[in-house]
Amino acid sequence: MTGGHAPGASNAFDAARRALRGLVVAATVRIHRPVVGYALEEPDTFLGSGFFIAPNWVLTCAHVACGGEGGEVAVVYETAPGRGTSTAPGRVVATLPDRADGAGRPLPAGNWPAPDLALVQLTEPVDDHECVYVSERPAAYYGEGRVLYAGWTENEGRLQVLDGTLTVQGTIGGWSSDVQMRLGDNDLPYGVSGGPVIDPERGEVIGVLKARSDHRPGGTSTGIEQLRTLRVPAAAVAEHSDLYQAVFHAHDRYHRDRQRHPASRRQTWTDVQGRLGARPGRTLSPDERIQLLGRLAELPPPESTRGLLDILDSLPDFQALTPLPAPRGWRDGLGALYESASDDGALELVLDYAMRAMSAPRPFVVPSTPDAEKALWVWVWQAAQRLGVRYRSGLAEQRVERLRRRDEAQRDAPDTVSGGIRPADGPGGHRRHRPAGTDARARARSVGSVTRPSALLELVRRGWEPDRCDWSVSVAAPGGEAVRLHEAERTLLADLPTHLAVPLGEAFRHCDEPGRPALLQVALPHALLGLEVDNWQLSPGAEPLGALRPVVVRCSDRDRLPDEAFGAYGGGEPDGMGEAGRVDGAYGVEGADDPDHLDDLDVERRARWRWLHAHRAKAEVLDCEEGLRKPVPTVEQLRALSHGTVPVLCRYGDLRYEDDAEALARIVLGGYGVALWRRRRGRADAVCGEFHRGTIDGIAEPPTAQHLPEAVHDLRMRLRAGRTESFWADGVALLYDDPHQPLPGTGDLLEAP
Repeated sequence: MTGGHAPGASNAFDAARRALRGLVVAATVRIHRPVVGYALEEPDTFLGSGFFIAPNWVLTCAHVACGGEGGEVAVVYETAPGRGTSTAPGRVVATLPDRADGAGRPLPAGNWPAPDLALVQLTEPVDDHECVYVSERPAAYYGEGRVLYAGWTENEGRLQVLDGTLTVQGTIGGWSSDVQMRLGDNDLPYGVSGGPVIDPERGEVIGVLKARSDHRPGGTSTGIEQLRTLRVPAAAVAEHSDLYQAVFHAHDRYHRDRQRHPASRRQTWTDVQGRLGARPGRTLSPDERIQLLGRLAELPPPESTRGLLDILDSLPDFQALTPLPAPRGWRDGLGALYESASDDGALELVLDYAMRAMSAPRPFVVPSTPDAEKALWVWVWQAAQRLGVRYRSGLAEQRVERLRRRDEAQRDAPDTVSGGIRPADGPGGHRRHRPAGTDARARARSVGSVTRPSALLELVRRGWEPDRCDWSVSVAAPGGEAVRLHEAERTLLADLPTHLAVPLGEAFRHCDEPGRPALLQVALPHALLGLEVDNWQLSPGAEPLGALRPVVVRCSDRDRLPDEAFGAYGGGEPDGMGEAGRVDGAYGVEGADDPDHLDDLDVERRARWRWLHAHRAKAEVLDCEEGLRKPVPTVEQLRALSHGTVPVLCRYGDLRYEDDAEALARIVLGGYGVALWRRRRGRADAVCGEFHRGTIDGIAEPPTAQHLPEAVHDLRMRLRAGRTESFWADGVALLYDDPHQPLPGTGDLLEAP
């Protein structure tokens, strides 16, 4: 960006770089064990570096911060060159990955895996420190060139701050959600881990120094966007409920307030960015950007990542791929626009986004929310003066219409919190501090999870390694389109939940809405349909997946099921078929190779699905009658049952005429996309009448099968809460396999060797 400067401009550009360096060093801190007095000047207590990301918030590496005692550290910083150091106590409040004990305290330092980040909150207020400016764009967009860095280290027995430049030499992780930058061409001494990495062209912090290399100069850094994966609260009732939103709203308001402070003569990050020639999104000046971000930070955050992604998708000129991790706050959405903006439409794209943020549904409101919306509108209107009169007129009309529609939606929304009695309206007709509803049963009756985006986990068992699998995690839209987020190979089945924690967490953020956890679909080969995915815990002490959200399974090898599934007792033939009627093929019935016959089976499967989603369903227990085992009907017999039937297996996991995988294969081949079974945990002669009654009532209660995933989720929650009336459902599993939404890449996804 230095090319094309007028004579003398290079000196001004160099001066801007020096000013940037001063701001970076002023915000860089050192982390110590919590000791007092002169011991803080001793290298023995020094743990590493960090930097102020927002007032009273320090970002560093987890392996640095957790070297303290019980999550307590001391933060040493300089307010200005030559003024000496000050110290403030701090507490580690979050780490990535989350490695806390049962009491929420971070575990001791060690070899932390990526992203290796920690947020430290000062436990005493400090108001005389500088804060860095953090980029809205993911670090993965920074492809090449040089970056600046800063940190503290020991030099000749003294602790000193240092800075320098590094060359970007590529990435680790490609475009995955845990990408790291490889840095080289300079030595990184001990102690700089946790320090900031800065884009010198735009004057923005883009990463955190993570590690130094043992084999070459340089090391690695983690993008700050990894903070988007911080735990999402179940319900946000105030800004501080969500750590991510609280920190970055404070960051944006700080820089906005610093820029417009009338009595300050200090250079700001915004001033320096302007001198560097930065042009965010090809259309905003640094001052315009920080004024916009400051106003967005006065609003309540987006209701959810899903809601923010819907806003981005609704923009007429937004074409960029969604970055990983997915955007979570208003500033992240603005950063996502930069990659899509064209020179002639960039400002309109930003203004359209701001208009949607101004009128978006709120997870909560506070008394100042109406004023914040008005302030954002003033910014939009002022910025729009650069555009034509027709566009400005459309903006004014759009504002009135958007606010009218939102107010109507709030008035018409069913109140699932207060039993129909609405809280008193706040200023401007907003409801005060109204959190999202938490009654899952009421939510399920209004909007089923199957009509919204869902997380999709696909497993393929490896032929020569049956204890291992290949897998992928995607976000599936209701129309069937899926976006792959992560994939891996040769993972031990027993270790799978541990490996899934981060990818599934990202997928859930894409899909969850307040009070409405998204559906998790797990696509399995028929031999693994009994896998207890609803009981998986993604971290120690966490609730089982099935208690947190609707979890269903799908059959991924329906077209490759074994012929034995057609036998009445596991080895026989369907009624009326002998050796002459047996053929080699997926269906094992006469006409299996006939395309018309295959089409008929598919038509039948779709017809069953449509009927179940237009009428109440009826449970049919297939393998048990008054406590006695009986064989599962043949495929032809199953096809003869009414379209409103939902097959139920009572004796899954018990001794039976056919094995469990074969019983489920028959159900799938019989054209059923919805089925229910329970995994037996007790004795073979345990009574099962309550299970029969429960399934008959539970399946018939929802108006259509669309609500069965929520109904089963509700059962699992009540089980977890110890509700005796739901104990009959212990071990229940639900097949919910929509034939209108085929799995992505059916037939060639992660083919096992």
